[in-house]
Amino acid sequence: MTMARTWAFALTGIHAAPVEVEADLSAQTPDFRLIGLPDKSLGEAVQRVHNACANSELPLPRRRLTINLSPASLPKHGSGFDVAIAIAALATEHVFRPGSLAETVHLGELGLDGRLRPVPGILPAVLGARDAGFRRVVVPHANTAEARLVEGMDVLGAASLAEVVCWHGLAVDVGEVVPVAMPSSASTAMAANDELELGDVIGQRDAVDALVAAAAGGHHVMMSGPPGAGKTMLARRLPGILPSLSDDAALRVASVRSVSGAPVTALDRTPPFEAPHHSASVAALVGGGSRVVRPGAIARAGEGVLFLDEAAEFPRHVLDSLRQPLETGRIVIHRAGFVADFPARFQLVVATNPCPCGNYGVKGAECICPPQAIRRYLGRLSGPLLDRIDIELHVLRITSVAAREESARLTTAQARERVGVARDRAQRRLRETPWRRNADVDGAWLRHGPFALKAATRRPLDAALHRGALTLRAYDRVLRVAWSLADLDGLDAVQLDHVGRALYLKKGFTA
Repeated sequence: MTMARTWAFALTGIHAAPVEVEADLSAQTPDFRLIGLPDKSLGEAVQRVHNACANSELPLPRRRLTINLSPASLPKHGSGFDVAIAIAALATEHVFRPGSLAETVHLGELGLDGRLRPVPGILPAVLGARDAGFRRVVVPHANTAEARLVEGMDVLGAASLAEVVCWHGLAVDVGEVVPVAMPSSASTAMAANDELELGDVIGQRDAVDALVAAAAGGHHVMMSGPPGAGKTMLARRLPGILPSLSDDAALRVASVRSVSGAPVTALDRTPPFEAPHHSASVAALVGGGSRVVRPGAIARAGEGVLFLDEAAEFPRHVLDSLRQPLETGRIVIHRAGFVADFPARFQLVVATNPCPCGNYGVKGAECICPPQAIRRYLGRLSGPLLDRIDIELHVLRITSVAAREESARLTTAQARERVGVARDRAQRRLRETPWRRNADVDGAWLRHGPFALKAATRRPLDAALHRGALTLRAYDRVLRVAWSLADLDGLDAVQLDHVGRALYLKKGFTA
């Protein structure tokens, strides 16, 4: 047999495309060529495959061997094609089980000794294989648990190339092989967040109630206040009161983690929490790369919370890169020859001080910042970005600890239960629509749909819009928060009080 074919998958973002790996053996000067738009790391697969086959006592044919990765117009990168290239090359001379290669997807990098090394992006690649109709996949031993998260796939976690060849029906000596483990650097890439107790927050009942409303509707929040007021403490407790992720959402989160290079061994139902440092660049926030596009903090926060602490310390152009993802729920990165697309439906939590020294407007404290410095500091948060935030809180310092500790405090379990009940109510109301959270509902549908507010109920909103205190985007966002407040109160309709409270949460006034 001088021709052989098998399959691999190329990743663009978290989307996988099938790649047919064709091997052709011809009676010409011995050579090993790889064609089909490979990048540099994939072009080096020729030497890796040659040495891995030789050291596995499976030498390649001594004739001209040409490997084509089809379609040739699709950019291909990384070392995850090594196993597919080696198997297709060996099949040009050896006899494998009929139909075995054509029905199997091969993923993984080869070491020079023939062992299979783990690669990032296994989960989205196996998902793509299942969606394309494949039912069998070969992955490195270290990626086995990740691949088996996809239901309906027969997964072989192989430690060596000889083990893969044996699985395809060729009698070879597998021997004792120590599998390659996941690199230790990847194990610390993304650690799971420990659940923090909301009841530890002393005082700040208004801020806690606003945080519960944000969780109930998926709303974006900005907290401003002096250092020590509890802004970071509140933000880090938001994931704990959010509902657990659904199967589809957990798979999307795990796929992004996999592409990022983090280990994935189980589906984590806890919403992710990302808190990039204020020195982060646009690429660190949005994602990027020349040939291999990696997800940034925005994509990694998908289905969870993106927390920007000390937001006014971020460069303005970095903050403005949030504007499009906040509207569309996606990150689209264009590169020459391909477009990478990442899901980015997240909740934004912004925390900032009132001025560089943090004491502006604080009772009993002295602010030493000149007016220009304060304007320049807060000017980092542009008007268009603030217009996309649903709830703007001013958090004050606690002045009495003892009295606050005696009062009843809302626990994480209680808050999560309230949020779950409110979201269930919203989903029942929106069951005939494509939306499931109040924050995602289209503004025109809110204003003119079957649940449009009566004129008397929306009068404070109309007045604020008329005098220019609200834009139409902010008008719609106040409506969404009002519906979340109604859901928390267990009501089927928004009342005038809900509109007033939502307007106060957005602009600090009620009419």
